[in-house]
Amino acid sequence: MTQITQVSARELAEMMSGPEPPCVLDVREDWERALASIPGSIHIPLQQIPLRLKELDVSKTIIAMCKAGGRSQMAAEYLHAHGCQRMGNLSGGIDAWAREVDPQMTTY
Repeated sequence: MTQITQVSARELAEMMSGPEPPCVLDVREDWERALASIPGSIHIPLQQIPLRLKELDVSKTIIAMCKAGGRSQMAAEYLHAHGCQRMGNLSGGIDAWAREVDPQMTTY
């Protein structure tokens, strides 16, 4: 397993408001994203990442996210192995974001 940086929801919120915000990559399914999403995130479901890799700017920091952190960890490892050197995983996923950053967000 590749060593991927684990980022808390609060850390991600701080990063997003900084001078060089990361690309937030949402790897959940369409129906999940319809329920709740992080503003400004890019949506590429996990199974589509190999086909859509060129849509990502691998020179920037990319933070992958899903519901709880498992699928996004797999995505981060795949992307790191394919040239994305500044990869992170949102620890706890959208669930953590809803608890720590946006308590008004719908949970599922």
